[in-house]
Amino acid sequence: MLENEANPTISKSTGLPRKRFYRARAHSNPLSDSHFPVPISPSHVDYSLHYPQFFFSSGEVGSIKKVQFADVGCGFGGLLISLSTLFPETLMVGMELRDKVTEYVKERILALRTTNPGQYQNVSVVRTNSMKYIPNYFEKGQLTKMFFLFPDPHFKEKNHRRRVISPHLLDEYAYVLEVGGIIYSITDVEELGDWMKTCLENHPMFEALTEEELEADPAVKLLRTATEEGQKVARNGGQTFQAVYRRIAPSLRKI
Repeated sequence: MLENEANPTISKSTGLPRKRFYRARAHSNPLSDSHFPVPISPSHVDYSLHYPQFFFSSGEVGSIKKVQFADVGCGFGGLLISLSTLFPETLMVGMELRDKVTEYVKERILALRTTNPGQYQNVSVVRTNSMKYIPNYFEKGQLTKMFFLFPDPHFKEKNHRRRVISPHLLDEYAYVLEVGGIIYSITDVEELGDWMKTCLENHPMFEALTEEELEADPAVKLLRTATEEGQKVARNGGQTFQAVYRRIAPSLRKI
């Protein structure tokens, strides 16, 4: 408590970090050079730093568990926090390019672990550029779910190459997703929603989930409500446009 009183970035009532001390630009340029450590390969990621309850210290074999969920452009971590308790035995990571926002999510997770012993041990965050370094973090077929919630629309046509869902990036996502793994995307920009849906629909290694499958998937229910952006859209009565697709083997694509 004394520590919280001395630290204005921590809320006295909740013990959680205050967002106003971690504000940053809404989006960053994913094509610019940023300076942060990048693992040479997935085997070089030290998961003991991220999930100490599941792994021993670096260099020791303590767990064969692997990260299965990736929230790309995780923002302030709302989806991660919700998924953490919904899938408590699944390791998941948020990937965020903005340094202040990444630091907020780190502090949020640490605070939640302290105030909720035994919980939130399966969630972590890394500062990285997912458009460049996805294969540095995940092996072939490692992930079961990837989330792309309210990404930067990059409205200008010349900037469409910066969009996080694109034909060439879907090749990489298909590589790290297992067959049967799912990509979840949502936006409040109709043109971007159409773009993401078209990219996924035209890719030979993805097919749309049926309405019945969407209804039965608990993660789908979080797409509109778990993030700060989604809550803002709901408050303003805005529309959202989602595309949820399954990774398939190319030969299984329905014609």
